[in-house]
Amino acid sequence: MQSPPAIQCSDIKKTYGIAPVRVQALKGVSLEVSSGEAMIIMGPSGCGKTTLISIITGTLGFDAGTCIVLGQELSTIKGDKLVAWRGRNIGFVFQAFNLIPSLTIAENVAIPLLIRNEKISSVKRKAQSALDSVGLADKAFAYPAALSGGQQQRVAIARAIIHRPKILVCDEPTSALDAHSGMRVLELLKQISGEQGTTLVIVTHDHRILKYGDRIAEVEDGQVHSIHSYQDYIATREKHHATV
Repeated sequence: MQSPPAIQCSDIKKTYGIAPVRVQALKGVSLEVSSGEAMIIMGPSGCGKTTLISIITGTLGFDAGTCIVLGQELSTIKGDKLVAWRGRNIGFVFQAFNLIPSLTIAENVAIPLLIRNEKISSVKRKAQSALDSVGLADKAFAYPAALSGGQQQRVAIARAIIHRPKILVCDEPTSALDAHSGMRVLELLKQISGEQGTTLVIVTHDHRILKYGDRIAEVEDGQVHSIHSYQDYIATREKHHATV
């Protein structure tokens, strides 16, 4: 039996501001992401990508439509229950690594579990395991300033996966990295996704990492313009350039 989709967005609309200054960020977005899939969302700045992933992760409400994530209609849960749901199920990787300079690498990675008041013995074990999974077990007692940009992003990934989330959302995860480090980070994300069955949602402007996605959703002016497999996306672009 096929697993239900991890994410089902239908006709999502979101407007910021009040009349007469109103901006319609999403104009009826529909998007379905299968369980375990790597979905890449791309599009120009201001097209609605960040608004869309904020709604999917339950950090932002929406005005109309439905958003069902892991079988939960997000509009039906509020407040502490929504925070708890997000803490159990969602991991975040940001373009800025957001590491706390005064904490060791292990302490940075442990933050999601410490917030949940897990036992220290369990937290230490899971932090070490998460660091091991990103190849940084030997850096547990180092501080962020001692690491390269690529290593810091790997620490951010370890922090995002320490609670084994079902969905990992990455917002421009390679934008602060050189090409080599960026590719290593994407390879790591795909590896972790495969090992843990995690659904990946990656927002990016970086065309070099599109090959790591199972499908690519192009967002333009608050709407999903098209969704293609990587192979179809490349073929469509080549055909477009050939006719220009």
